[in-house]
Amino acid sequence: MTSRISSGQTVLQAWRPSFQARLPFFHVGAVYILPQAETPCFFISLAPVPVALGVLLLRAFLAIAYRPRWLRPFVTERADDPKSFTGGKATKAPPTLPNALLALAVFGFITQVLAIWLDVQHLTALSRVLAWAVTVLLLVVDQPRTAPVTVLLISSSLLLSQLALSYYDTHARSLVVLLHSCEILAALLSIFFILCMPLRDTDLPVDGIGAAFEKPDHRLRSPEDNLTLWQFMSVSWMSSLISVGSERQLNSEDVWKLSFEFQHRLLHKKFRELRGSVVRRLLAANGIDLLILLILGIVEATSNLAQPILLQQLLRAMEDGSAPRSKAVTFALLSLGVGLVACQSSVFSLWFSRRSYERSRGEMITMLYEKTLSRKIIGELAVSDKSARTGEDLNDAVPGSDMPLEGSESGPKKAQGPLKAVGRFLKINSWPKSTDKKPQQPASIGKIYNLMRNDVYEVAQRFWEFPSVVRVPLSLVLSVVLVWKLIGWPCLFGILTVAVAQSINAVVTRILLQFERKRRAATDQKLKKTTEYVGAIRHLRWYGWQDVWRERIMQARQQELRLFIVTGLLRALINFFNFLASDLFPVAAFYAYTILAGRPLRIDIAFPALQLFNMLESSLQAVPNLITVLLNAKIAVDRIEDFMGEPDKDDPMVRSQFQGHQQIKLQDASFAWPGTSHQVLQDLSLEFPVGLTVVCGKVAAGKTALLQALLGELEWQKGQAILPNDSVGYCAQTPWLQSMNIRENIIFTSPYEEGRYRKVLEACALTPDLAAFKDGDLTNIGENGTGLSGGQKARVALARAVYSPAKILFLDDPLSALDQQTAETIVHKCLCGPLVEARTVVLVTHRTGLCKHLAKQVIEVLEGRARVLDPDAIPVIELSQVVSSDSTEKVRDEDDEAGTPDKFMEDEKRAHGGVKAAVYWEYVKAGKLRWWAILIVIVALHRLVGVGETWFLKAWGEAYDGPQESAASGLLNDLPSPEVNVRPWLLGFSLLAIIQAAVWGIWQCFMILITYTAGRRMFMDVMKRVSHATFRFYDVTPVGRLMNRLTSDIGTVDGNITSQFEYLAYLVIAWISSVIIIASVTPVFLAFSLSLTAIFVLIFCRFLPTSQSLRRLEMVSLSPLMSNFGALLDGLTTVRAFRAQSSFQDRLIAVTDAFQGMDHFYWSLQAWLMYRFDALSAISSFLLTLLALYTGLTPGLTAFVLIAASNFVRHTHKLCKSYGQLQMDFVSVERVVELLHLEQEPPGTVDPPAWWPSSSGGIVFENVTIRYAPHLEPSLSNISLRIPAGSTTALLGRTGSGKSTLALSLLAIMKPETGRILIDNIDISTVNTQTLRNCITFLPQDPHLFPGTIHTNLDPLGEHPPSHCAAILARVAPTQPWTLDTPISSTNLSLGQRQLIALARAVLRKSAVVVLDEATASVDAETARQVLRVVREELKGSTVVVVAHRVEAVEGAGGWVALEGGRVSGLGGGAGGVLGGE
Repeated sequence: MTSRISSGQTVLQAWRPSFQARLPFFHVGAVYILPQAETPCFFISLAPVPVALGVLLLRAFLAIAYRPRWLRPFVTERADDPKSFTGGKATKAPPTLPNALLALAVFGFITQVLAIWLDVQHLTALSRVLAWAVTVLLLVVDQPRTAPVTVLLISSSLLLSQLALSYYDTHARSLVVLLHSCEILAALLSIFFILCMPLRDTDLPVDGIGAAFEKPDHRLRSPEDNLTLWQFMSVSWMSSLISVGSERQLNSEDVWKLSFEFQHRLLHKKFRELRGSVVRRLLAANGIDLLILLILGIVEATSNLAQPILLQQLLRAMEDGSAPRSKAVTFALLSLGVGLVACQSSVFSLWFSRRSYERSRGEMITMLYEKTLSRKIIGELAVSDKSARTGEDLNDAVPGSDMPLEGSESGPKKAQGPLKAVGRFLKINSWPKSTDKKPQQPASIGKIYNLMRNDVYEVAQRFWEFPSVVRVPLSLVLSVVLVWKLIGWPCLFGILTVAVAQSINAVVTRILLQFERKRRAATDQKLKKTTEYVGAIRHLRWYGWQDVWRERIMQARQQELRLFIVTGLLRALINFFNFLASDLFPVAAFYAYTILAGRPLRIDIAFPALQLFNMLESSLQAVPNLITVLLNAKIAVDRIEDFMGEPDKDDPMVRSQFQGHQQIKLQDASFAWPGTSHQVLQDLSLEFPVGLTVVCGKVAAGKTALLQALLGELEWQKGQAILPNDSVGYCAQTPWLQSMNIRENIIFTSPYEEGRYRKVLEACALTPDLAAFKDGDLTNIGENGTGLSGGQKARVALARAVYSPAKILFLDDPLSALDQQTAETIVHKCLCGPLVEARTVVLVTHRTGLCKHLAKQVIEVLEGRARVLDPDAIPVIELSQVVSSDSTEKVRDEDDEAGTPDKFMEDEKRAHGGVKAAVYWEYVKAGKLRWWAILIVIVALHRLVGVGETWFLKAWGEAYDGPQESAASGLLNDLPSPEVNVRPWLLGFSLLAIIQAAVWGIWQCFMILITYTAGRRMFMDVMKRVSHATFRFYDVTPVGRLMNRLTSDIGTVDGNITSQFEYLAYLVIAWISSVIIIASVTPVFLAFSLSLTAIFVLIFCRFLPTSQSLRRLEMVSLSPLMSNFGALLDGLTTVRAFRAQSSFQDRLIAVTDAFQGMDHFYWSLQAWLMYRFDALSAISSFLLTLLALYTGLTPGLTAFVLIAASNFVRHTHKLCKSYGQLQMDFVSVERVVELLHLEQEPPGTVDPPAWWPSSSGGIVFENVTIRYAPHLEPSLSNISLRIPAGSTTALLGRTGSGKSTLALSLLAIMKPETGRILIDNIDISTVNTQTLRNCITFLPQDPHLFPGTIHTNLDPLGEHPPSHCAAILARVAPTQPWTLDTPISSTNLSLGQRQLIALARAVLRKSAVVVLDEATASVDAETARQVLRVVREELKGSTVVVVAHRVEAVEGAGGWVALEGGRVSGLGGGAGGVLGGE
């Protein structure tokens, strides 16, 4: 044995010179790739050993029974879990490939054993024998049915080592060479077979999974669930979707469902099982992805840093005239290999980072929605007893903010882990604390939108960028090591410049974070105001207040943009110091290298050093940027944690020791609104037996609060209570309906039963209404019942409660909006019918006369207390029988009658093809042409200085002893030789660096200016167009869709679109300059480069159409997600009463799947493009290097051209990607521009005199026919009548007869199709709409109040003195404990109270024409009489039109008009009453 080893060592020693001649890259100059060894080839041959051992260790670790939870797959598809797949039988793969792998492993093992036996000198084969043995062991033990990645790693190492050995070992015997060739073949075939093996367990069923190369189908899951390893690596499975997208515009039906591990039903279920903070749960859910990204980050950092090393060795090989050309080719081949590894690593990194990003984003969205479903409904101002008692407006305490500003102390205070240390370093916790601690505000809808759309993205983005957390520090360390190896201690001078810059940036970052918090608060405020504006746009238009409210939004927007400028300038300052430090880094290092160390700066040092400097300074710059984004993410996490920390609604439970009671019971129970301790209900002792219980009382007595208390929505404070713990059929005072058809609204979450459903329709008097609709109960309606009259909305909501299987029904005043006959029908058929037998029904109503004789008990609520009344003592409230109408007669819908379209809400429009040039032009114009022109000049100047810097460095390196370049600049020829005096060269290089940094700083300032100008202009124009759009637009456009465009798309406009634009311009300039440089050297380079460009463009053109379609689908699918949040917040009490939280959560999960699916496949398409572009870039760089080697260029010119060629390839690559990204981002601009072209309401051409309308001018309808849209049936037909000036006229008729349509026509919302409407002898269709609506006051049944105070709601424009406002309020609502400073929120007033404030508003305006549409329907009869008497006294001289069903509402009316089916069925009145038309 000893002799054999000695013999082998002798042979190896003999081989050393030849191997070192062939493998000089192991120890060359100052840079080491591997340690010098006795035989470099020996290390290559041993390469399989560590791989094999590492694989064994990995297998041992994975075999351990216990693994941390974060290292386990978060969701796993199992064959024994029927919910894990769509069904079907498993398609077992034949064992051909695993058996073939085993056979090849055995064959490779035998070949290496034979090689050792034939030639004992080849002891290096022992390492490969060991590797093949491990491979056989793994295959035998595992018997893999999926692609064995461990075997792939071993086979790849065997192939590389054997290829290297065969290339350099020219002394082997022919038989040994044959055996080595067989081993290479075995390794190649093993790799091929593994690439063809599936990644999914073959025992799992494949039904319901799309095939990789078949036409995509939305009913099938993504092919990602059943790919081979090669399909996954190359992203070739996207080719079928690309083919469809290349042929036509993609639709949602053309896109697969998400793959199993991306589906949010499973993710949400698993995520909600985790405990701890949001960050802790996210880390536990995505830990395995982060570990994989950690490994890929190391690979990527190593690959990037290998490039300058290989460039240095390539240049040295070219300088060495004695070295063979194959030496340089070797380095070119190594560069190609490193590039391909980096290419594959980047694809893997994108997929796993996107998985963690998408899953974390989806987990947080579903988490926020679930929290919204469960949290207490706390009024924004009900946060302290003081506000509840005195009306202190806390909305102004923290202006428009739901998050703390500087000095506030809400939410988590201390960062955890690394963030804590970073926070201490930046002294974030040492910011001044406010001595007056303000209460934490509950999240408004604006903040919830902001949390979902921005903060969730901010946190999830960190998971996407997690590789940088590894890559940045690792690249920093490796860059320092390599720079030190290259130039030694002089690099410390360069590092010092960067350290100084980062010290300055640390201070700037502290300031930036303070303003960043303020900016987010300003965004919350803007979104809050925008949300309120969009929700109330109809009411604002009715009053003519839209421009005032829009100006308030613009003020909030301006504050947001001011803070945007501040934060943008601070970021630009940070980036400027980074850029300046990066430019001064080589200056300082070269100064120390040439002046202090006295070394020559030659080509083989200068250019590799410059590359390493760029990498080092990029890493140094990335560190503070990384810290900044992590701290921004911490701010977002704190805001999310604050929201998650808001109190949840208590589950209904028995709050007593009552035994044996099944019915609802209260004993000495007191309740308060959530967030206050002020008791709204006190000492209630009530029981609610099976049967009908009627609750009555004056307005604001606490009737609705009683129902809320029984639902568990109020805070129980004392006493005992048995509350419902099951589903409750709840009909809210303000009906809440969804944007779907009528049948879906009624059945809600219950199963459909035809017989029961028809009985409910009949009992709720809906049958005749549905008969008037073209599609009956399948007629679609808009949000909150748009398309139905007030009475129809109430009856649909009632039908939903009655249809539900709930044993308990809470009905909050559903009769108030109904005419007498309809109300009587519902009382007799519904409340007395079989549908409510054995059910507990609690009915809140003012119309006790209809149902008191049916009630088991009647409860009167008075000032928060309740008592049970004697039914005989209740006063009967009769309604006048002015109109006799058969309840079974077919009628038309009041708003959108018989012609309601098949789909009420129009589908969101999507543009086709590429983004049109007109869209780009709109954005360019918004940013102002002069600023764009200056920016382009600055970008070109920056590029020119950059090229000049590179050329200067090339001339500097060649100016030392050696061949001089004939193409050198004449200016540089005047400089002395650097060997004589290097200072002029150093000074010139320094000046170029400083100029480049200065130009870059100016560039950034102009970018901020353009972003500000364009964002401000486009938002202002959009809001103006939305404010004056036709009312039909509001009917057919969901609020969520409009909010999506005003938040998400505007956010994109405010984001990095300008930087994308200028980056594209920079790349165009850089690409042109690279072509000029290459063409100036040799035409061969130019021809080859243009050919490469053609290939890039062809690939890109195949990619672009599909990416555009997916991006548009993504933006469209985001609107339902926004709508779901908005609809839930409006109807949260109803949802919780019906115990429908799980159904709404499932719906949210479905729309999240749809939205995330489009996003997922869009980025999968990006991975497809990235793989092809990166691979082509690596191959192109290799071919360009070969061209340089075989065209006889000098080393200096070769380095210069190679860098230019590398830049050309990179810029071509980035140019295509940047243009694609710009197209994607401009989809948002495209959607914003669509709003700029909304159809506008005609403003009117006639400006009436200031006295118009006069006291003598009446209202005349002349043969008026009105329809809401051209394709709908008329809502009013041939209406002819005259209403005298100064009179009070009642509009009567069954619900749905057209009363509200006639009333609204006075506001010129719908222009007559035929005929005309005259007010004081002027056709209102020609009058300036703003003037018209300022002269008319319209009060709807459900008035809209704005968050603020009563004063700001009575007199939003500040036109009246406070004393006058207070006097009017006291007259209209004398019994209410209100002052002008009483706060108003969405929850602290009943509908009756809101109607009183709206009436006070009408009295204060004293318009010439006042329209009251059921304005006192939710007010008790006695209060209504008193209020309406005051209204008549205050509005003497005004023409008043009253829509009402109750007698007290029309007392004193001089005349009446009866409507039926949109036509006048009767006229009446005394002297001065209504007179018929011709």
